Amino acid sequence: MSTNLPTLRQLQFLIVLAEHGNFSRAAEAAHVTQPTLSAGIKELEGCLGTTLVERGARGASLTPAGEAAVSRARTILTEAEDLVHAARAAGEPLTGQFRLGVIPTIAPFLLPRVLPALGKAFSGLELFLREDLTHRLIEALKERRLDAALIALPYEAAGIETRSIAMDEFLFAAPQGHKLANEAHLKPAMLADEPLLLLEDGHCLRDHALSVCSASQSASGPGASRADAARSDFAATSLHTLVQMVRSGLGATVLPRLAVDGGLVDGLGLSVRPFDPPVAGREIGMAWRRGSARADEAARLADAVRDALKG
Repeated sequence: MSTNLPTLRQLQFLIVLAEHGNFSRAAEAAHVTQPTLSAGIKELEGCLGTTLVERGARGASLTPAGEAAVSRARTILTEAEDLVHAARAAGEPLTGQFRLGVIPTIAPFLLPRVLPALGKAFSGLELFLREDLTHRLIEALKERRLDAALIALPYEAAGIETRSIAMDEFLFAAPQGHKLANEAHLKPAMLADEPLLLLEDGHCLRDHALSVCSASQSASGPGASRADAARSDFAATSLHTLVQMVRSGLGATVLPRLAVDGGLVDGLGLSVRPFDPPVAGREIGMAWRRGSARADEAARLADAVRDALKG
């Protein structure tokens, strides 16, 4: 006995209607006419034998069956996309659309260095970039809204695999005239009495910076916490804001060399010095969902980014 099955197009209509809650806006987002979208939803309801959408003067809302159907529809469409990606990758890897996430403390400094090289190496690749904090990028990977993400390692998350790309040295940055500005042999322990300006909570770079200062905390006594290394009255939302705060004389900070080499402090007149010996503040790596149809491509892209940075 044959069974009428929903089409992928019908499932797409249901998802976009759930996202917009209005037939007119949903039709516009799906690039179809409103009658076409409405007819597709009606056909889907007939196929499934239940009402999925309640239509009213104020818009459209999903029934409980509709909510369950949307959840299944997203999974089905994602599996269909994985099928397409796997088939294409088997013939020619790293072609077509690839959704890459990047954390804000990496994106503006690494991408300009590597995108031209990636474009030459993979001429058929279309990179769609999303900049966001690490935990949201990891969530997007798990929900299959991203294919891979450039993040700072280590980062442990269930179902996520990573590959190291490069180590990123940390540098000390302060206004000219700061007591450590001309220190020839700068040690993390010298920051014991120096509350630092850091990024706000949620940025992994803040945690990495605090870990660098852990040596200085031991000099502050057994009761000191890592958070004591950060100023509690100021926190920046971006590295660009952070260096402007340092320039204004509000304090000192630690910066990743990737950002400094990318021009973050150019023209600001700051004193930027390495630690002696150098401090490897964080590791840059590629992350992807374990079992993803694009796992091999993500690993290959990580290797290509590493080669581009070396070049």
